[in-house]
Amino acid sequence: MAARTKARKRAFQILFESDQRGADVASVLADWVRHARSDTRQPPVSAYTMQLVEGYARHADRIDALISAHSVSWTLDRMPAVDRNLLRLGAYELLWEDETPDAVVLDECVQLAKEFSTDESPSFVNGLLGRLKDLGPTLRD
Repeated sequence: MAARTKARKRAFQILFESDQRGADVASVLADWVRHARSDTRQPPVSAYTMQLVEGYARHADRIDALISAHSVSWTLDRMPAVDRNLLRLGAYELLWEDETPDAVVLDECVQLAKEFSTDESPSFVNGLLGRLKDLGPTLRD
C-alpha cells in the first residue's frame, strides 16, 4: 500500500475515533502520536496523516456545513459515521490540498467506504465528493 494511501486511511481512523468518542480531533491525533512513540509495534503517525487531520480540524465547521448543504435527504447526524468521516476527509483534501489529484482522493475515499461501510456507501461518498469537487475552490472559506 502506498504511503499516502496509508496516511489517508490512518487520518480517516483518527477522524472516526474522534467522532465516536465525541473528542476533539487534535486530542485524538495527539493520543495516536503518543501511542505510536511508546509502542514499537505501532507504526508512527506520518507527516501526511498529521497534515490531513490538522487541516480538517482547521476547516471542520466549514466542511460540515458544505457536506450538510450539498447532501440530498441526509443530515450530517443521520449519515453513517464512516461515511460522515470519509466525506470530511475527502472534502478537506479536495478543497484545501492541491498536491493530490482529485481522482485519487475520490477513488481512495470510495475504496475506504467499500472496506468499512455499507453497500450503498461507496456511491453516496462518490456522489457527494464529486459534487464538491465540481464546485471546487469556490467553496473555500
